[in-house]
Amino acid sequence: MKRRHFIQSLGVGSGYLMTIPNISSNTINRHSHSFPTNNGLSADLVIAGAGMGGCAAALAALRNGLRVVMTEETDWIGGQLTQQGLSCPDEHQWIEFTGSTQSYRDLRNAIRKYYVDHYPLTETARNNPILNPGAGAVSRLCHEPRVALSVLLDLFAPYISSGKLILLTEHKIINADINNDQVAGLNARSLQTGKEIILRAPYFIDATELGELLPLTKTEYVTGAESRQVTKELHAADKANPAHNQAFTFCFAMDYLPEENHVIDKPETYSFWKGLVPDLKPAWPGKLLSLSYSNPSTLEPKALGFDPTGKPTGQMLNLWNYRRIIDRNNFQPGYYQSDITIVNWPQNDYFLNNIIDVDEKTFQSAIKQGKQLSLSLLYWLQTEAPRPDGGFGWSGLRLRRDIMGTEDGLAKYPYIRESRRIKAIFTVLEEHVGKENRKIVAGEKAGVKAADFFDSVGIGYYHIDLHPDTGKNNYIDFASLPFQIPLGALLPQRVQNLIPANKNIGTTHITNGCYRLHPVEWSIGEAAGMLIAFSINKKTVPHAVRENKKLLEEFQQFIQSQGITTHWPADIG
Repeated sequence: MKRRHFIQSLGVGSGYLMTIPNISSNTINRHSHSFPTNNGLSADLVIAGAGMGGCAAALAALRNGLRVVMTEETDWIGGQLTQQGLSCPDEHQWIEFTGSTQSYRDLRNAIRKYYVDHYPLTETARNNPILNPGAGAVSRLCHEPRVALSVLLDLFAPYISSGKLILLTEHKIINADINNDQVAGLNARSLQTGKEIILRAPYFIDATELGELLPLTKTEYVTGAESRQVTKELHAADKANPAHNQAFTFCFAMDYLPEENHVIDKPETYSFWKGLVPDLKPAWPGKLLSLSYSNPSTLEPKALGFDPTGKPTGQMLNLWNYRRIIDRNNFQPGYYQSDITIVNWPQNDYFLNNIIDVDEKTFQSAIKQGKQLSLSLLYWLQTEAPRPDGGFGWSGLRLRRDIMGTEDGLAKYPYIRESRRIKAIFTVLEEHVGKENRKIVAGEKAGVKAADFFDSVGIGYYHIDLHPDTGKNNYIDFASLPFQIPLGALLPQRVQNLIPANKNIGTTHITNGCYRLHPVEWSIGEAAGMLIAFSINKKTVPHAVRENKKLLEEFQQFIQSQGITTHWPADIG
């Protein structure tokens, strides 16, 4: 079955039932759309994709009285936080108190509470209000994918039980019914049985990882890199190329048992990856499978350390600690034999082939190669990576298949950094959020802040971070400013009832680099779900909300009342 073989499952865990906030004063009346029907399912809203944006959109719509059908291609909801293995969310330094929606911070706190309620933490860890279970260097909340999955499932449990949400996991949207500028329905296929079902609603959200509803619904979109001539962005390419998309990564987890041998079978294409010197511009400093890479911001060679015993590696970052999700020192002595770490490193970014708007054979080939790269990196670490004592290889490194819930030990879905992007009513450019470009366009005084959008529906921050791409371009990494999410970037130019809620909003190849991270994707999804609830309640359409000043002000007050911040605090922004 198409695009099936990389989605494997071993079931899901269970967790405590999280209390749903009482916001009944903000809910709207239930509408006439209900499910099931004779020829499928009908609801107020159909969401394709249960990643960060999809889950946030669904929760926002559900708490405001809508009935929702949500599909997911894998058997895990949660996207990059769970099925893609990125359970060390990429966040900013203010995340504990601002720079995201309240529901996102509640999600983070619920993940911490899960460890307090279920794990044998030390007293110090148990009493730490900002507990970081893995103490990873990249994030203030490094944890296991299954814990986030359990928390998300608990959030949805009462809605599923009451019949307000139908969650169709292991279902893929295969085609769409369109009528002029409207989407009338979607056809979903079960990846287990092959059975197809029609999903109908007045509104649809595309929260898929690759913006897969856009071509199916004939919604206009762009891919890859725009040209500097068109966008006027400082860091844009000289020439546009829609096939130049960022690398994807198959993440995996491992621990270290020094007295044991856990070396995997030699991957079939190991020799290729072992010898590969990336053909990137500017040049990559040597072989891909090594402990060096291009410094993202300077592109100069940068050495990395690796020591799973936890010993210091001098001035170099110890990759073992980088995305560590379990620090055994946070738990009662003897409970863990080893720390556990996630591998999402420069060495397993796959950038040889594009996977957007390609035929099925090309797509599957790239997926297979991406998996082979990650397994080859593990094998290299086990057998050939240099050790501080002068030896080679750490044979005690153990692939933790249970952490990812798959037979091959790799994440259920590749970590996607770039998607199809709608041609939006408004497109975010580097001049709006890039620090250097902002100073040039807006002047030194205005350059202290990112652009102020009259239609802001959220905020976020991350530096502009583009990984090597399929056009043989090395890293593009530079400073941005704490930014806003404009409603215009969530509105397609033509199609009226399809809203994006992932990496498919109106950004460019460049600005996608700071709008693609965990809390921003959640914010986009939450705004999208509330936009549809508001539009239905007001008997209007999303585009009219932006066009009508009174409606827009009312919508912004509506989302603010439910914990969405639309402007950064003055002392930060």
